[in-house]
Amino acid sequence: MTEMAVVWNTFSEVSQDVTYGKTGSGATSTAKGSSEAWVFGGITRYRHKAIMTGLEYSTEYDYTIASRKFSFKTLSNDPQSYKVCVFGDLGYWHGNSTESIIKHGLAGDFDFIVHLGDIAYDLHTNNGQVGDSYLNVFEPLISKVPYMVIAGNHEDDYQNFTNYQKRFSVPDNGHNDNQFYSFDLGPVHWVGVSTETYGYYYEYGMDPVMTQYDWLKRDLTTANSNRAAHPWIFTFQHRPFYCSNVNSAECQSFENRLVRTGWLDMPGLEPLFLQTSVDFGFWGHEHSYERFYPVADRAYWNDPNAYINPKAPVYLISGSAGCHTPDALFTDKPWPWSAARNNDYGWSIVTVANRTHIRVEQISIDKNEQTVDDFWVIKDEGHMHSGEMRRANPGAKFPLQKCHFKDVACKRSLKEINEEL
Repeated sequence: MTEMAVVWNTFSEVSQDVTYGKTGSGATSTAKGSSEAWVFGGITRYRHKAIMTGLEYSTEYDYTIASRKFSFKTLSNDPQSYKVCVFGDLGYWHGNSTESIIKHGLAGDFDFIVHLGDIAYDLHTNNGQVGDSYLNVFEPLISKVPYMVIAGNHEDDYQNFTNYQKRFSVPDNGHNDNQFYSFDLGPVHWVGVSTETYGYYYEYGMDPVMTQYDWLKRDLTTANSNRAAHPWIFTFQHRPFYCSNVNSAECQSFENRLVRTGWLDMPGLEPLFLQTSVDFGFWGHEHSYERFYPVADRAYWNDPNAYINPKAPVYLISGSAGCHTPDALFTDKPWPWSAARNNDYGWSIVTVANRTHIRVEQISIDKNEQTVDDFWVIKDEGHMHSGEMRRANPGAKFPLQKCHFKDVACKRSLKEINEEL
């Protein structure tokens, strides 16, 4: 890490360069800030951005914006082990996990945050003032650790995600669009993907879908050929391929199929994830936690060693951080591809232990921060799942989950399957 970007918004047009230096050194440098005005709901805000450069690894820095002082610590050079706080769907009101996340972040229990969409509920509510309040609450933490975000459906503000675009900065993708991006950190290539280009294609057209897909195909193909440096590929996005929540028709609705398999000229994401051997996919949208066995195109591998050299991506939903809606209910009995599920409010910790071991823990707010799920994914050096591997070791197929209302035989078969589970 040799640089750190900082973004902030004000209500007046003022020059706010950032001064920074090593903690206790007395020496300072200046990062010249850029500024642009943006208007939403009749309120003019000014977005400022400055990049602190020439930073040393594993070093504490202080920085000052106007008269306000903040600090952060850089990561080590090519860190092979680190921890990430992962969650989605967290509101300003009823933000059940907010206090816990801030407490653990300030205690140094994780190195950065990945927010899986649906931020503040909503960033644009009350002319953007809810977004202002949410970010003010999180300022003590996200002024200290990187806050990596991806858009969810609640980020659509009817102005092409303006509040999302203006409030956050992400690594450059060459398209002047922070809805998709990637970065390498130690053993992992991280990829943020917007499912909302699909979800709002009827509003903003198909071009954003195709632009992202073309970029994503190049990015994942390059990452897949660079496994010697970064053996894991993690994606994070909002609307999931799979779930067992009854309120979402078990993710068999059009919005899920659109993202997973595509429609019209829009290509879906799952075939690309399989072709490029994506290892992990983190999702929000469902207000619950659910971990899946390795899944590929509605086939699953749930044997006792499923997480050792997995034969398909491992998907996980962490959308229970807390907002104004109640938790999402599950089917009475879990489907056999669902390994664990919980609808307590909570958030996840992902530990990148080394080049071969990844650990995920789910923290329950309802149970006083107890860990309610804890699992490891292990893979040998050089292991990548593939279509050839799956053909040689075929998984079990998903049973039919929906029937035409006139198809009596289908309904009878589905009833028998449910009774067996």
